Amino acid sequence: MLRVAATITTAAMLLAAPALLLAAPAWAQSVPTPKPRPTAAAPAAKTAVKSAANVNDMTASIIKQKNIPREALVVRAQAPNPSSNPFAGLLGKTPTSTAQLTPEQRSIIDRINGYLSNTPRLTGRFVQVGPDGRRAEGEFYLSKPGRVRFEYDDPSPIELIADGDSVVIRDRKLATQDVYPLSQTPLRFLLANRVDLMRDANLTAVYADDTFITAVVEEKNGVVGTSRLMIMFDAKDMQLKQWTVTDPQGYDTTVAVYNLDTTKTPDPSLFKVDYTRYR
Repeated sequence: MLRVAATITTAAMLLAAPALLLAAPAWAQSVPTPKPRPTAAAPAAKTAVKSAANVNDMTASIIKQKNIPREALVVRAQAPNPSSNPFAGLLGKTPTSTAQLTPEQRSIIDRINGYLSNTPRLTGRFVQVGPDGRRAEGEFYLSKPGRVRFEYDDPSPIELIADGDSVVIRDRKLATQDVYPLSQTPLRFLLANRVDLMRDANLTAVYADDTFITAVVEEKNGVVGTSRLMIMFDAKDMQLKQWTVTDPQGYDTTVAVYNLDTTKTPDPSLFKVDYTRYR
């Protein structure tokens, strides 16, 4: 029981684990939101912004003087800090029955279903923040149906692989490999060919604002308890931004994704699992 619960949390990374995909975003009703960064850091942040602006001005001046083509400058996106939902307090007011959803909420769900159903492949970077506040980063590869791989940057020894049937969480340092049915993890929502949250999930909250489109799904299991998945998308272009999985013990794992690419087809060998390994 404890191992299954821990697996759901790890999967949250997901799309979570980034678990890419695994469990559920956090922030509904009694689910605690991540603690905000200390306010004492604010002055330093302002200084950093000002310094960055000065650097940008100097760079632009050098480019102009030296006639350097902008195409020659490659800028890599910085890893984002996972965001808490500023409208989390409203999520608990969402009707508990899909029959009670407003036309606006149904429209939001249709957009989410459309995005998830029409994204057969996805690659990018992820940032995972665990219940203890520890931060990990890495690369992920998604190929529908049912396949995803999360590779954590060193020094983390963890790999998470879904091969279409099972989810394997491998620890290279401990030489362990735990196997779980894909159908029993929240990852299935991200890895299905066709997604219909109103039909296939217990949808408990839907909301949209100028920044995020958010949906919360609740999973009830008679053995391990109830877990939640909160998925957040960019309100402008519907790109997946992050998800939070809340495990049955109430612990949150948040995964934010960036540098997304829907054009690359991942190598099928990335999703192969050797079930004899570490036995």
